[in-house]
Amino acid sequence: MTPVRQIASAADVRAAIDGWRADGPIGFVPTMGALHAGHERLIERARAECARVVVSIFVNPLQFDRADDLERYPRTLAADVDACERTGVDLLFLPTVHEMYPAAPGCTVDPGPLATHLCGAYRPGHFRGVATVVLKLLNIVGADRAYFGEKDAQQLAIVRRLVADFNVPATVVGVPTVREPDGLAMSSRNARLLPHERVLAPRLYQALRKAAALIADGATDPAAITREATESLGNDEHLRLEYFGIVGPDDMQPLETIDGPALIAAALWVGGTRLIDNCLAIPPVRSR
Repeated sequence: MTPVRQIASAADVRAAIDGWRADGPIGFVPTMGALHAGHERLIERARAECARVVVSIFVNPLQFDRADDLERYPRTLAADVDACERTGVDLLFLPTVHEMYPAAPGCTVDPGPLATHLCGAYRPGHFRGVATVVLKLLNIVGADRAYFGEKDAQQLAIVRRLVADFNVPATVVGVPTVREPDGLAMSSRNARLLPHERVLAPRLYQALRKAAALIADGATDPAAITREATESLGNDEHLRLEYFGIVGPDDMQPLETIDGPALIAAALWVGGTRLIDNCLAIPPVRSR
C-alpha cells in the first residue's frame, strides 16, 4: 500500500489539489473519522469516478449539541489512516479545531426549513454546524464531486440545497447505506453499543421496513403507519424512540397523506447510544 499523504493546513491542501487539477476530477469524502465499511464504500465510489480522492477527518464541535457527546465521539486515527491507504486515498486532510475555526465563527449557515423536523427538532443547532463546516470544507478542497451517505438523509438534503444556493461548483453524490447482515446501518456510534444493546439495535431498521411495507401495500395515513410500525420496537427498557417521521424526500416536511414517494426516518436511543436510520417507501400505482 502507498502511504497516504497527510496534511493539516488548509493552504497546503489547496496547493496540493491545485497541482492535480489537470489529472481529472477531484473526489472528496468528508468524515469525522472512526471509519467503517460505510465510509469505505464512499471512498470506493469516489475512487471509481475520480482521478484523485481526498478524505477529511474532522470532529466538528459546531454540530454537537451536548458536550459529553463530543467528548465520547470515537477517535481512531491510526485505523483510519490504514483504511485510507487500503482504499487508495490520495490525500488525508486532518485539520485541528484552530485551523478550521481560528476564532469563534461570526457567520454560520442557516439550513432553513430542511432542518425543522426529524433530527433538527431534537438537536438544536446541529445542522447549522453541519452546513457551516461542509461549506468550509468544500471551499477548502474545491472538489468536483463530494460523496455523502444516504443514511444521513436529512444531512444529504441540506448539503444538496447548500451547494445549489451558494453556487458551489461541486456535484453532491449520495451513496446507499451499508448495513450489517441483520440490517443495522453502519455507524461510528455502533462501537458504543454493549453486547445486549447490539442485539436490540436492528429493531430500528425492522420498524422502518414495516412502515415501508405498509405504504407499499397501499396505506396512506402516516399516523396509523407510525403506530403499527413502531409496535415492532417492543417495550424493552433499553430502547427509547426519539422520533419516527414520514416526510417528503426532498423537503423533509411531514406528509399529511401518502400519495407519492415518502422518506421514513427515525432516531432510536439504544441504551446511551443514539442511532438514526431511514428508508424510502414507494406507494402502489393507483389507477385513475
